Amino acid sequence: MATHLTLRQIEFFVSVADTGQISRSSSLCNVSQSSMTIALQNLEDAVGVPLLARHAKGVRLTEAGERFLRHVQQATLSVDQAVTAAREEPGQLAGRLRIGVTETISAYLIPTLMATLSRRFAGLEIEIVERERTAVEEGLVAGELDIALLLVSNTALVDELKCETMLRSARRLWTAPDHPLQEAQRVTLEDVARENYLLLDMDEHVETVGKYWGKYGLKPRVRLQSKSIEAVRSLVAQGHGVTILSDLVYRPWSLEGNRISRRDLGVPVPTMDVGAVWRRNGALSDQARALLELLRSWKRAAR
Repeated sequence: MATHLTLRQIEFFVSVADTGQISRSSSLCNVSQSSMTIALQNLEDAVGVPLLARHAKGVRLTEAGERFLRHVQQATLSVDQAVTAAREEPGQLAGRLRIGVTETISAYLIPTLMATLSRRFAGLEIEIVERERTAVEEGLVAGELDIALLLVSNTALVDELKCETMLRSARRLWTAPDHPLQEAQRVTLEDVARENYLLLDMDEHVETVGKYWGKYGLKPRVRLQSKSIEAVRSLVAQGHGVTILSDLVYRPWSLEGNRISRRDLGVPVPTMDVGAVWRRNGALSDQARALLELLRSWKRAAR
């Protein structure tokens, strides 16, 4: 019965659903392959239906496994949020904090950041300013913003600013679950270049793609270039093309409820790095320093 499920079993299942390989997931979860296999078998016994289908190069989710995954991912997220909330003690910091962000940061980091800051510093007035990267940098230099969160891997900062990288997000290949590249032993950019490519046009990503593809003397065969990540996500899930994007923006489902799989590439591609940015000259405000310390705590916890 489902009452015998454990969080550890669910952690293993989510990892295997992501990687498609018990061997790789056991390494990521720091457990032996045999222990993970037994845990997954016990999970299937507890649920009462097969969740994984084995094949020569790994495993894939059954239809029941797809349905199960969609629900347990929300459960694991709720547990993580509960642990975080229990550990936080409200602080007395008040005043105003002006944070500059670009659209990617706004979509994928700000909701979590705002929730955490609101719990920890109830008296803090937070103003989020979303602009293009260069406009955010100008706002910092002019003193209009206290601190910013930017994709610092995209470009060198101006001399008046300093930054600290807080997150390095790996870029991986996204495809529909049944795409042949998911079962290939190794995938290179030459392999990806033969596929229809869905190019996201956000936060200077097009320039970044051109740079790292150019190092291999290749170009993607772009079928669609879009500023909508949801359009890219949906088309990938429907099998209309593939893309390479960072784990930060990955979601396993499209808006229509179709699954998206990802896998490592066999060649190095740059990570997408998120950093805190502030003025080089001049002291940080207490409010900005509190945000910086919060981000550093997240960075330490992720190691």
